[in-house]
Amino acid sequence: MAITVRTAHTADLTPAELRAVRELLDDSFDGDFGDEDWDHTLGGVHVLVSDGRGLAGHGAVVMRRVRYRGRWVRTGYVEGVAVRREVRRAGIGGRVMAVLEGVVARAYAFGALSATEDGARLYEARGWRVWGGRICALGPDGVVRLREEEGAVHVWPAVEVDTELVFDWRDGDVL
Repeated sequence: MAITVRTAHTADLTPAELRAVRELLDDSFDGDFGDEDWDHTLGGVHVLVSDGRGLAGHGAVVMRRVRYRGRWVRTGYVEGVAVRREVRRAGIGGRVMAVLEGVVARAYAFGALSATEDGARLYEARGWRVWGGRICALGPDGVVRLREEEGAVHVWPAVEVDTELVFDWRDGDVL
């Protein structure tokens, strides 16, 4: 079966492609992918992997501002990585991540993502490292520590992982 890989900005995706991505994410996250999660996935570069049955995999990278070592840097934040159930563990997630990593390498200081336990295996096998320091966000009332995210945030390529990261604020799950 032929596999195609398409890279496009959100603005270049058709309504049908956006519906297919949202359906894949809803299914992949067992209904735990809300409207705010969807909003976080939009506005960046998407990778769509298709096979003869339709959309097989997706991932996106969006720009986030992150304070790292005292400076606010452009960070490529990976969102909405999913693979259709019947083609999981066939290399599609790796293909998605390879393209996203290329975008991160060319456009950002580094990449970051918040991984589920299942997803962490894929990312760690590709060289993403668990952030060992504090995770915070700059909220409406100042810097807020996000203890529940510590141990789940991964960065790529290798950066010093024992300092504090402060992410820009957004509604819903901050990370």
